[in-house]
Amino acid sequence: MLIKKAEFIKSSKGLEDAPPESLPEYAFIGRSNVGKSSLINMLTEQKNLAKTSASPGKTQLINHFEINESWNLVDLPGYGYAKVSKKMRNDFKRMIYSYLEKRKSLIATFVLLDARHEPMKADLDFMQWLGIKQIPFVMVFTKIDKIDSSALRKNLNAYRNKMLETWEFLPDSFTTSAVSEHGRDEILNYIDHINTDLAKG
Repeated sequence: MLIKKAEFIKSSKGLEDAPPESLPEYAFIGRSNVGKSSLINMLTEQKNLAKTSASPGKTQLINHFEINESWNLVDLPGYGYAKVSKKMRNDFKRMIYSYLEKRKSLIATFVLLDARHEPMKADLDFMQWLGIKQIPFVMVFTKIDKIDSSALRKNLNAYRNKMLETWEFLPDSFTTSAVSEHGRDEILNYIDHINTDLAKG
């Protein structure tokens, strides 16, 4: 897929003020500081489309971007650690879960996982919730440029083995680097194939 146009539409606090459900949507989410904004900028080839920050919890609203006037990319707030109050964390959780569960135009959720770490409870719990709610998702391992190949294989196998304890089938997965652009074509082609199938009805 060639990205010819990528533009910010709006930020919303939830379903009540989200854009119309006129285009297929793909949501990106992960623990705070997993490299979500950097990945979105890499995919769209725009350095500042999504705001990046060294401080976890930067994204506090649902940010909507229109891509090629044919589909929407949705940047969701991170879950897990963020330097905000407990009440605000709970508000984030309600906002995110309500959006994922009730947004009819949402086609798939890309769950970002830091490839440098072995399976973390927050990530496993979140994916388990998606599975229970039957919300389609894929796994996206980020920052593979910051880890050597043997450690990467070890962590990917750890995720596979851990998830197979409770999952009969594993979701699709991608490995990515915002620095080298590894995984860009694979993710965009994945989205493109789904959009093509949707257009066929």
